[in-house]
Amino acid sequence: MRIYEGLADFSPVRNAVVTSGTFDGVHLGHQKILNRIREIATAIDGETVLITFWPHPRLVLYPNEHNLRLLSTFEEKTKLLRQFGIDHLITIPFTKEFSQMTSEEFIRRVLMEKLKTKKLVIGYDHRFGKNREGSFEYLKANSAEFGFELEEISRQDVDEIGVSSTKIRKALESGDVKTAVTYLGRPYELNGLVIKGQQIGRSIGFPTANIHIPNDYKLIPKDGVYAVETMVDGILYKAMLNIGNRPTVDGSKKTVEANLFDFHGDLYDKQITVYFHEFLREERKFENLEALKNQLIQDQKTAKALL
Repeated sequence: MRIYEGLADFSPVRNAVVTSGTFDGVHLGHQKILNRIREIATAIDGETVLITFWPHPRLVLYPNEHNLRLLSTFEEKTKLLRQFGIDHLITIPFTKEFSQMTSEEFIRRVLMEKLKTKKLVIGYDHRFGKNREGSFEYLKANSAEFGFELEEISRQDVDEIGVSSTKIRKALESGDVKTAVTYLGRPYELNGLVIKGQQIGRSIGFPTANIHIPNDYKLIPKDGVYAVETMVDGILYKAMLNIGNRPTVDGSKKTVEANLFDFHGDLYDKQITVYFHEFLREERKFENLEALKNQLIQDQKTAKALL
């Protein structure tokens, strides 16, 4: 997959099969579109082109809307799109100036002139252009003039899955990772760097990897304890993870800490990926470290059985 930052370096490809959108999370609904453009491209000896926008439009248009958290960083999204066989990924910088481009300008300048689109595939509710004025109906009414074929992923195809990025965000925010897994078609993931913590877990026999999540827009699931898997240096480890303020030790800020089962070695400064499988329990304050240790022993048993 070739990645382009903006349109300047992109040269038209043969029989471009195009789609566009934010594709946050690359969930099952998105995957229907990705599979379809791959299918069409194969049938007409073409190449797939996906246009996405970064930053997420809502972060630019509504900067004071601090509650928006995304399901995927740009790096995570890129990795997923590559797995679905996208040939060309074009990232258009989303600015307030770009948001003022009308739907007709977008069609002519981007889809027609720059991409030489052969076929455009979009989801049934996809809109584009200034004030989201462009729609499938508008494209269909003017398709002869625009000179490319058009296909819509129908409402029925998408609704039978019942999936949306908003539903997945709400599930994760309530700790319902199983629903998130169902809608994503895979476990939800966090990527971060292991940094040094207070080493309290080590003192009670449960050393933890204190994970720094570098992107503040990335959605971190509800506080609590989870059964997870972690990837370190290409090796997958079963683990349990705590998200929260560690009330038993009077923690002052939220942390994300994983206890990896059967891991021996130094994790500091290593990149780690966490895959969420099950919510085990709420975070709570224990009377002392011994009581916390006893609960962690039970959590570990539960997590191992679930995993």
